Amino acid sequence: MMRWLLLLIALTLPVQAGEEVVLGLSQNRVSITTNFDGSEILIFGAVKREEAIPTDGGPLHVIIAVSGPTLPITVRRKDKRYGIWINTDAVEVDEAPSFYAIATSGPFTEVLKDIEDLRHHISIPRAIRSVGAPMSVTDSEAFTEALIRIRESSDLYQLNEGTVDVTEDTLFGASVALPANLTEGHYTARIFLTRDGLVIDEHEAGIDVQKVGLERFLYNLAHERPLVYGLLSLAIAIAAGWAASAVFRYLRS
Repeated sequence: MMRWLLLLIALTLPVQAGEEVVLGLSQNRVSITTNFDGSEILIFGAVKREEAIPTDGGPLHVIIAVSGPTLPITVRRKDKRYGIWINTDAVEVDEAPSFYAIATSGPFTEVLKDIEDLRHHISIPRAIRSVGAPMSVTDSEAFTEALIRIRESSDLYQLNEGTVDVTEDTLFGASVALPANLTEGHYTARIFLTRDGLVIDEHEAGIDVQKVGLERFLYNLAHERPLVYGLLSLAIAIAAGWAASAVFRYLRS
């Protein structure tokens, strides 16, 4: 039913040259609550055309890239010196998305040429911007690789090849899993249509991720009134300790 609805929408849109994306999201807002354990966003769409499906090129492929707020981060390297582990080198990564997930309709290297990746910054390494490093660091690439490896292990960076379903070179859909440890802010979903490894169209949509309820209250309190937040945390810790002690004394009597 959904596929026929998308196809009907695509056919009724104004006619334009080439192949273009018609996009839909299952939700454009994600709420982080105290019991938030992750979410999933369904991204679906269709391709509108002026003419029939091209037959002189390769098959149509779709790439979906969802990225979170981009922030600078310092990556440090530890070495064992005199029997203890200490920080020795550090590299400042200028821009790194807090979350980045890629879903493709085929193997990444087959659906996108390297020159196109360089132009659009789609792959995980190219989504990270690290301009320079201290003169003492000769292997700055290793720091970026370490950042990617760490965030991949916590599902903050994902490459899901072959997970975008493309039907009759017209309809497409995929789901992107959002882990529980999301950063609040504005997220962006970029969709790319490719043929023969070349990008023929792209589209962008926004997704807002916000804390709500008690989680939002505590977040605002910690950032806007840190002194009050600290005193409140101390009071709660004292009250919890007193209550535990009282219960323990009651059970022993």
